[in-house]
Formats: sequence, structure tokens, C-alpha cells
Amino acid sequence: MSTTPRAHWTGEIIPEALEAINTPGGLIVCATKVGYILMAGDGEGLERKFDAKQRKRNKPAVVLCSGIDQLTALAEVNDEIVEFYQQHWDQDILLGCILPWKKEAVDTMPDDTVRELARDGRNTSCFVIRFGRPAEQIVAKRWEEGKLTFASSANPSGVGNRGKVANIGDRIENEADFIVSADDYVTSIQPNETEDTRKEQGVMVSMVTADGTLVPQQNGQREVTPCPILIRAGLDCDKIMANMSEIFLSWDYRHGHYY
Repeated sequence: MSTTPRAHWTGEIIPEALEAINTPGGLIVCATKVGYILMAGDGEGLERKFDAKQRKRNKPAVVLCSGIDQLTALAEVNDEIVEFYQQHWDQDILLGCILPWKKEAVDTMPDDTVRELARDGRNTSCFVIRFGRPAEQIVAKRWEEGKLTFASSANPSGVGNRGKVANIGDRIENEADFIVSADDYVTSIQPNETEDTRKEQGVMVSMVTADGTLVPQQNGQREVTPCPILIRAGLDCDKIMANMSEIFLSWDYRHGHYY
């Protein structure tokens, strides 16, 4: 039986979870809108995350952002992409976009292992906002202290946790330093869905070309290519596609496209 410390989220940040992830090599499990994630803040923590998930190292962790200011401090963007993120921030919609890192932001990463495991070979990562209050509180506090936070789903690679902390698997449960449970919060995001029908991932949109260059700004013009590509469907996909259509006259839908 696991002896990993845990606490149920009741609306406020859990100090023990913050302390655990702030410890060198720290790794925690936390609830989000679409289930549970593993969160780490340095190279040792990311190494533990990949080992716990038994995940290939060529699939980088996502970057959790506590606000638009953090996003624009870390990633290369243009005015349309910022507007797109701002829409989803204001509407409290989970969104992740593939973007290049700013050079000056790469230089602030805590170590070389983070530089390897938080990016793909094109110098891009998925920068995520509005992923759910239990985790957002931790990320916001860490960003106030100048710290980055990275994540992957808390389940064996390719297997979902269905929004239940009991389904994260023994390996992950035993590897984590602390667990923030909130099955009730996860259920509240999709109250009319069952474990079999609920969305277990967020929408991901690629804002880069094949070589990792930012797509051009469209400025209201038609038939602009390359253009944004929705590469992973998920929670609130219909709302996100509607927002894409407002800002980008040209965009593509290719679920499962490379990332």
C-alpha cells in the first residue's frame, strides 16, 4: 500500500504540495480539469516523471502558465496568438498551443536536463493555460517566485486515469512525493459525462511550421499559409474551434498531426 502523502483539495493551495514540488527533484500529482497530472520544476523532477510514466523522452512535458504575462515572457507569439489565448483565459477554457521558446527564456531554465526534456527538437513546447484551479494555484505561486512548472498526464503512457486518483497507477503513486486529490473537482468540469465519455485531455493547437517557426500573422487576409493547426481534440473543442474562426480566417484540423 502506498505511503505517499496526500491531501484533498478544498479550494485553497495545499502548502505541503507546494513544498514538495519546490524541493530539488520534487514530483507531485495534482488534479486538473481533465484528470490528474505529474508536475515537476527541474531536471531531476522531469527525469523522475519520465521514469514514472515509462514515457519516451522525445515527448516533451508541457509548460504550465499561470497567466498571459507568463506566456508572453516565455514563448514567441504574435498579436493574434495573444488575442487567441486571451479569449480562452477570459472564458476559462483549457488551451495548449505549440510555440517556440524565446531565447532569453531558455537561458532562465534551471538546468540542461530541463532544456532537453521540456522542448522538442524544434525548440518548441506546448504552453498551457486554464488547466484547473488545484494546479493553477501551485503554478501561480511558483511563477511569483520565478520558477517554471512542467507537466504530463499522471498515468502510464497511453493509458488514461479517467479523472480518478485511484487510476494513476501504482508506479506513479509510489514515485510521487505528494498527491493533491480532487475527483469531485474533475467531475464538476464535465458533470453530465461518465468515466467512459468524459474528455481526458485538452485541445492542442500548433502555431508553428514543420521546422518550429511561428506561423505568420494573418491580419484579416484569406488563404494565409502556413496556418494554425488543431492537432489534438479534447475538452471544449467546439468552443475553441469557434474562437479560432473568429481570429484566424485560415486554420486546419488534423487530429493526431505530429507533435
